[in-house]
Amino acid sequence: VMAAADSPVRMGTQWAAAFWLLVAAVAAAEQQVPLVLWSSDRDLWAPAADTHEGHITSDLQLSAYLDPALELGPRNVLLFLQDKLSIEDFTAYGGVFGNKQDSAFSNLENALDLAASSLVLPAVDWYAVSTLTTYLQEKLGASPLHVDLATLRELKLNASLPALLLIRLPYTASSGLMAPREVLTGNDEVIGQVLNTLKSEDVPYTAALTAIRPSRVARDIAMVAGGIGRQLLQKQPASTVTHPPVSYNDTAPRILFWAQNFSVAYNGQWRDLTSLTFGVQELNLTGSFWNDSIARLSLTYEQLFGTTVTFKFILANRFYPVSARHWFTMEHLEIHGNGSVVYFNASQVTGPSIYSFHCEYVSSESKIGSLLVPRTQPSLWMVTLQDFQIQAFNVMGEQFSYASDCAGFFSPGIWMGLLTSLFMLFIFTYGLHMILSLKTMDRFDDHKGPTISLTQIV
Repeated sequence: VMAAADSPVRMGTQWAAAFWLLVAAVAAAEQQVPLVLWSSDRDLWAPAADTHEGHITSDLQLSAYLDPALELGPRNVLLFLQDKLSIEDFTAYGGVFGNKQDSAFSNLENALDLAASSLVLPAVDWYAVSTLTTYLQEKLGASPLHVDLATLRELKLNASLPALLLIRLPYTASSGLMAPREVLTGNDEVIGQVLNTLKSEDVPYTAALTAIRPSRVARDIAMVAGGIGRQLLQKQPASTVTHPPVSYNDTAPRILFWAQNFSVAYNGQWRDLTSLTFGVQELNLTGSFWNDSIARLSLTYEQLFGTTVTFKFILANRFYPVSARHWFTMEHLEIHGNGSVVYFNASQVTGPSIYSFHCEYVSSESKIGSLLVPRTQPSLWMVTLQDFQIQAFNVMGEQFSYASDCAGFFSPGIWMGLLTSLFMLFIFTYGLHMILSLKTMDRFDDHKGPTISLTQIV
């Protein structure tokens, strides 16, 4: 009976394992970008044996490829970082059948042809790419230097001294207004000019080209989520115009903040601050501050509820030995106005420091989550942020990193499905147990002997 009861449980476990493998595969498809490596030194990389279709290079595998090149190869490393790139871009816009004049990567292809060593990894895990700059900095012992063509010509590189040059390829901000081929061709021209500059100075180097995020995942995932086919005469959904995030910069973008709706209330009177916050050039960020461990985003509004009001988002970045990584937490939200300060605890706004944080609602209202908890009750102030997203550490450009969402993994629908499945599994197991408990007759009437007679008892 126990063996029979274990069978459906084992079957359910196998189905669950298959389901989570499918989920992991879809998630991995959203987080992979290509990585192209080449160097002026020979024999730095052996041919990659496991870069078959579908294989995703992990951070450990990537370090195994890079360690020999950084230890034995040139000490000058160039990192060309593009905003968006997928392996399909090389197929769609690269020269095919020897038709090099139609290629958007002519300079890159020429560099790979002339390079003494090269390696192409079609799919690298997003986490490995996001930590690539930090990894190179630790291996070389040199801080990354953001350079452009003018700065590169003024630099005097030394073959014996390590240097990590980070070249952000242009057209990232306006790429939505240009055709993909034009964007890729322009970036390829920058690569060619940088390599020509190094060639003229006869400086040995190792170069890498990769991107922050894939360029074609959104379209592919949308097709899977919305179905393979499309109904006849179906209209495409109208694209919604979204406002840009608030960005606090010192030497580079440090803090990003965005919300679909930003509303506050004082003494029961609500005000919508969305149009006063996002896409506003003269937004007052006085009082904002950033370093590696503390970040403060300060938003000041004149004549709000008849006075000047300042909202301060305070975030802290700490290292936790248990997880062996840095995590950030929004310590609290401060509201300065009317000569007083109101504090809202926001400890649930947290995540790994390499990620951003996203939540559908971050509010002080109990009916929509109550992630903001006022320290003093009752509070005259109320805050509601819809589709909230913030990042204060490891910001690269004007784009948020992969978001750590506040939504719990087990939604009510998932719980209902699990409980229903367990209830049906219990009924099936109980029925199977009852069937296996049936016993057949072990004694029968012998027709050669006397018949069985039953005495009627009155």
